[in-house]
Amino acid sequence: MLNIPSLQGSVSPEEWQLRCDLAACYRLVALYGWSDLVFTHISAKLPESVSGAGEHHFLINPYGLMFDEITASSLIKVDMLCNKLHDSPFPVNPAGFVIHSAVHEARPEAGCVLHTHTRAGVAVSAQKGGVLPISQQSTFVLGSLAYHEYEGVAFRDEEKPRLQADLGEANFLMLRNHGLLTVGKTIADAFLSMYTFENTCRIQIDAQAGGELTQVNPQIVRGVAQAMRVQTGGLGGAFAWPALLRKVQRDLPGYDS
Repeated sequence: MLNIPSLQGSVSPEEWQLRCDLAACYRLVALYGWSDLVFTHISAKLPESVSGAGEHHFLINPYGLMFDEITASSLIKVDMLCNKLHDSPFPVNPAGFVIHSAVHEARPEAGCVLHTHTRAGVAVSAQKGGVLPISQQSTFVLGSLAYHEYEGVAFRDEEKPRLQADLGEANFLMLRNHGLLTVGKTIADAFLSMYTFENTCRIQIDAQAGGELTQVNPQIVRGVAQAMRVQTGGLGGAFAWPALLRKVQRDLPGYDS
């Protein structure tokens, strides 16, 4: 037991809600089997109403905790350089924040950046053809997908401009030979996008183990944005988020402490 003191009375209601949602997201990633021990990150940007006008503050995981251990109070608030902004007994991983800070810098509307190293995601990222239009799930990804070539472990600031240029306005980024990344206005949006991205890759690997593949008509891919709005009632990730919170409360309670 980590016995982490609660921060609920020490932060604003807005920050506490963001902490609870991000802690739930970490635990959901663990529940769905997308974590890589302690070696990936999910970052959430605090609104300026909390961090202050012109300030850019983020919440990120305490480095060394498993994702199913993370709580709202254990999350660490950092600045754009990943400097801790409050006392915490846990370290942060500045190298791990390089990718996240690059995305947040280029995309100020990004409320959450979610990055994984899953088996299926890395497998497809290593395939020359990348994501193939062979499933309904893939059509949602292909409508907003970008690729970034592998440059080694991503801890050098000099890589950031190239990553930003490759990402552009896309919400799905395949890091070649590395993994998957999603960008969302909210934590719920980033999680739903990663759920779709991960399943796209799993389906592709499974399908490739069989016979000849049937590809989706390109015209369907071009109309996918409207299809996603219809599917979620125009709510995006918020449509599924309450059910996901109930799931994490049942299966891994304690995230909101």
